[in-house]
Amino acid sequence: MCPKIRIKFAIYLLTGLSLAACSDDSADTSSSSTTDTTSKLASTSSSSSSEVPAEYGAALDKAKSYATTMNMSEQGVRDQLSSSSGEDFPDKAVNYAMKNLTGVDWNKNALEKAKSYQKDMDMSDNAIREQLTSSAGEKFTATQAEYAIQHLNG
Repeated sequence: MCPKIRIKFAIYLLTGLSLAACSDDSADTSSSSTTDTTSKLASTSSSSSSEVPAEYGAALDKAKSYATTMNMSEQGVRDQLSSSSGEDFPDKAVNYAMKNLTGVDWNKNALEKAKSYQKDMDMSDNAIREQLTSSAGEKFTATQAEYAIQHLNG
């Protein structure tokens, strides 16, 4: 990757991290909203045979946010939830969140990321594909990246 693209990519990643930090700050400052969400989860789970710990519900809420507002890949969401540099949820909470994260179109997320790379960073299809599938990048599957590339200009 040439230095110009690396700089653009670093700026793009920092922008995404800033957005994540801002969404974390807003979630932390609205404790009544968090309390309402926790109460809803608790009331929903209390009707079932086992209660869901609040931390599991929080992990699921974060997973939904990352998947729907930041168009992250499934592996990217999992890594963000479990990373000590990210949310640092315990493995059981992460597994619960990922198992219960429904209705996410991972192909659509890959396509949205691809569109962003194309528009904001003027990347080629091959560079976008590499970025989407890279373990240091977005971590989409090869199939999801291929879907994104095929639908990029359509």
